[in-house]
Amino acid sequence: MYQRILVPVDGSPTSTRGLREAIGIAKLTQGRLRLFHVIDELSFALAMDAYTGYAGDWLNVLREKGRNLLEEAKATAQGSGIEADTVLCDHFSGSVHDQVTAEASKWPADLIVLGTHGRRGVGRLVMGSSAENILRYASVPVLLVRASEAEAKAKAGAESGPTSTNLPSAALSFE
Repeated sequence: MYQRILVPVDGSPTSTRGLREAIGIAKLTQGRLRLFHVIDELSFALAMDAYTGYAGDWLNVLREKGRNLLEEAKATAQGSGIEADTVLCDHFSGSVHDQVTAEASKWPADLIVLGTHGRRGVGRLVMGSSAENILRYASVPVLLVRASEAEAKAKAGAESGPTSTNLPSAALSFE
C-alpha cells in the first residue's frame, strides 16, 4: 500500500511540509517517492516580471531553479533513507494540476502528497486552487498537507501589513 508516492514540489514552506509527510509515509510503507516539479506558462510569465532588466533565457533560468529544487528535495528524502527520483515538467502542455494527475497515471503512483495553502475567498477565486483540482481529477488517493497554524497566522498578519511577493523557483505554490 502506497509504495509509489508522487510529491509535487515548488519550494514553498507548504510544499516542504508535504514532502516531510510523504517521507514519513514512505518510511512506514517501505515506499519510494517521485518528486515532481512543473514549469507552466504562469510561472514563466511571473519569472519574466520578477527578473525585469535581466537579459537572459527565462526558460533556462526556471529549469535551473527547478532542477536545484528537485535535487534539494531528493537529498532530503535520501537523507531520511527514502529512495526518490525526480521529474522536471517543462513542456507547457497544460495546467499544473493536469501535469500532476497525468504523471500520477503515467508513473503510476499509488498516492499523491502535496502541501496546500488552504486559500479561501477572494484569494482562491483569483489564484485558483491547484490542490483542489488535483484532488478532483486524480485517479489515486490524494493527501493534502495544510500549512502549520503558525505559518497561517504569520501569513494572515502579513496580509494586513505591507505587501511583498515571494516567488517560488517556478510553478506557483499549490493552493
